[in-house]
Amino acid sequence: MDYLRDVRALCDEKDWLMMIDEVQCGMGRTGKWFAHQWAGIKADVMPLAKGLGSGMPIAAVVAGPKAANIFQPGSHGTTFGGNPLAMRAGVETIRIMEKDGLLENAARVGAHLKARLEQGLAGVKGVKEIRGQGLMLGIELDKACGVLTQRAADAGLLISVTADSVIRMVPPLIMTQTEADQVADILLPLVKTFLAE
Repeated sequence: MDYLRDVRALCDEKDWLMMIDEVQCGMGRTGKWFAHQWAGIKADVMPLAKGLGSGMPIAAVVAGPKAANIFQPGSHGTTFGGNPLAMRAGVETIRIMEKDGLLENAARVGAHLKARLEQGLAGVKGVKEIRGQGLMLGIELDKACGVLTQRAADAGLLISVTADSVIRMVPPLIMTQTEADQVADILLPLVKTFLAE
């Protein structure tokens, strides 16, 4: 978070705009509306998508006071612009997230899942780092682990692997603590077995 605060300070010092990509990590994924809020800063420009429409194709660009007048009518095209169905999906997504307390759920369940992973993999040789916030977590291993994608699927769990060695988990914001325990119960033995090979 210090990095984001330092970039914000640099942008303010140089009178630059700070644009923060919240396409994947925004809309409650980390337990706050936007991931950069954990650093206590504000973006000048922020693109949103994915979680904004609950699966409906939608994207938005939010601009603060410093950047709001840069875009003029006709200066920016959009693939999904002007679609009333997508806009309604965005409004309903926000309404349901607030009504059902999904930000709080993401923070609480994500912290529980991260703690289970940290506890279960503590001292395991080959685990470099368990990182993330809310329901956006990663387990970095010291070797390529793409084979775990299929092994996890065979065990009933869908994961992805990024950068060859990071197990990436972005479960739905409605995940329960019981479901988080199920994820840990499936994933932990797979990782331990893989690292012991």
